Amino acid sequence: MGDIEDIKKAVKEKKIIIGTLRTMKALKLGKVSKIFLTLNCPEDVKEDIEYYSKLGKVKVVKLKQPSVELGTICKKPFPISVLSFTK
Repeated sequence: MGDIEDIKKAVKEKKIIIGTLRTMKALKLGKVSKIFLTLNCPEDVKEDIEYYSKLGKVKVVKLKQPSVELGTICKKPFPISVLSFTK
């Protein structure tokens, strides 16, 4: 199954965390299983996410879609740069 299909399935099951701050908090608490970064995610955010994901041994996936498209995939009326799955 592809990344986009995984995201759509997780949205239906309500097992996602949307946003940089919420993802970072959950990542530090060990409640994240996988993180997705969009094509146009800011560099400082990418660096922070990658640093903490290495500490927590969480997989980071860099999507080929921009944040506006990820927002549409998640059925939200706003762009999403960072999305994560809960454990």
